[in-house]
Amino acid sequence: MNQLGFDMLLAHADQQNRDRAWMRETRHLPDHIDEGVALYRSMIEQHHQAMMDGNIDIVMGIREEARLLARRLNNGEIGYLAEGAPGMALEAETKATDGAVPLWGQTGSFVIDVDGMRVRIEMGGILSLASSVSFWPGFSANIVDLDKPFFSETGYQSFIGLQAAEEAGLTPDAFTAKVIASCVEEKRRASKRRRTRGAA
Repeated sequence: MNQLGFDMLLAHADQQNRDRAWMRETRHLPDHIDEGVALYRSMIEQHHQAMMDGNIDIVMGIREEARLLARRLNNGEIGYLAEGAPGMALEAETKATDGAVPLWGQTGSFVIDVDGMRVRIEMGGILSLASSVSFWPGFSANIVDLDKPFFSETGYQSFIGLQAAEEAGLTPDAFTAKVIASCVEEKRRASKRRRTRGAA
């Protein structure tokens, strides 16, 4: 065996050792999707309460445990949010009923009213993008009434990785309405500044 082959053999053995160590460290988590869904549901409930309390440490701890669960169900592989992978199954099986405001950490689709403007919110769950770096889960805002003004010219806007300080007592519908109202107000101020400059 040449040096290249020997190095590859060592690298493979090292990876196997890391994989086995990781599986041992997560052996408290289930290996089967049905048990995983049941555990994930309880994680969502705990996560919602921690969000309502504004407790960032508990929130982030639950999210990390949820990522470990999704990865374990994916045989230790990190692509657990790929199409058909366990992470997507966990979110699909625990999704809120369409139109109902989800718990924090539960995916869902619902409509809010911001000063007479209806907005459909698509809310991300515990495993959503940027959930490891932002207290507030990401969401997208979509136009509902095509014949009425909307705060985004495209009829769509994504809010991911929001860095606002944690705040206790905000439900997902109240939070998203607050974010969009702030966005609308900022656009109004920007428009006023442009008009003022144009009149100067």
